[in-house]
Amino acid sequence: MTATPVFDGHNDVLLRLRRSGRPDPVTDFLEGGQPGHIDLPKAREGGLAGGLCAIFIPSPHHTPDANGDFIAPAQQDALSETLAMARLLFDIEAKSQGGLKVCRSGADLRHSIENNVFAAVFHIEGIEAVATNLDALYVLHQAGLRSLGPVWSRPNAFAHGVPFRFPSSPDIGPGLTPAGSDLVRACNELKIMIDLSHMNERGFWDIASLSKAPLVASHSNVHALCPHSRNLTDRQLDAIRDAGGLVGINFGVIFLRQDGQRNVDTPLDVLLDHIDYIVNRIGLDHVALGSDFDGTTIPAALKDATGLPRIVEGLVGRGYDAEAVAKICHGNWVSVLERTWGL
Repeated sequence: MTATPVFDGHNDVLLRLRRSGRPDPVTDFLEGGQPGHIDLPKAREGGLAGGLCAIFIPSPHHTPDANGDFIAPAQQDALSETLAMARLLFDIEAKSQGGLKVCRSGADLRHSIENNVFAAVFHIEGIEAVATNLDALYVLHQAGLRSLGPVWSRPNAFAHGVPFRFPSSPDIGPGLTPAGSDLVRACNELKIMIDLSHMNERGFWDIASLSKAPLVASHSNVHALCPHSRNLTDRQLDAIRDAGGLVGINFGVIFLRQDGQRNVDTPLDVLLDHIDYIVNRIGLDHVALGSDFDGTTIPAALKDATGLPRIVEGLVGRGYDAEAVAKICHGNWVSVLERTWGL
């Protein structure tokens, strides 16, 4: 590993493995050699110490409707696929010979990072698998769920996700439903982190007014630098600061570039500009990394998890000292998860 380990706020490796069609995706992850941004050998080479491993269920056919919006999957389908991907994560843990740990506490997180064990956090992106009675939420929490985003970029029973639009304000559509408010209260009770990435602006403010936990956007960027609907306005950034939360910088080029283009030749300086902006606006303690590995198009200069040292080098080149680099790369994530989980 590099001298500065990276804990990352978002990846979609479980979905990639689930959809690979390969006979043994667990071994593919553990031994590497397959396409994708993350596997265990790539993580070790690049200093990726762990991250929020998302379970995401794509919309049917993953194509938008006539309005350009995505439709949520049926609850039964979402629950079945969620359980299949959770099993995949637990199978990887069981067969990793101590190389990966599903972390349920701050102690798990710190011990794993310090001992070169991949620190995986069970995260769900878009909670369609849970019905409005929330029974499944309590069961999933017992299984290890420690972080969730109420929505992906589509409406469900709990809220209205922000559609992918450029250029656009994130103020698109209504906020939380009554069931969404119940979900927020239950997450606070269970000490599950609530992820604000993919929330529209009204949903963001509904959660901000209701939740007692730090406000966290695991993989979102600065709207002032890239006016994509998925990015955060200055006012939202200020609220995250005031709640003791953080923003994980998304490596997706369409969320980084001022022109919103899917151009892999995006310089890493553009990514570093988003980090600088947040540091200057709301402070060093409120920015981290949230790559969206295996879920988006990233700069060619990074390629995959093996390219993470280039971000560390870029931060050092911009004058960040060792303590600041450690906070951005992993310390801020460990802090916010410990404070949210209360463990």
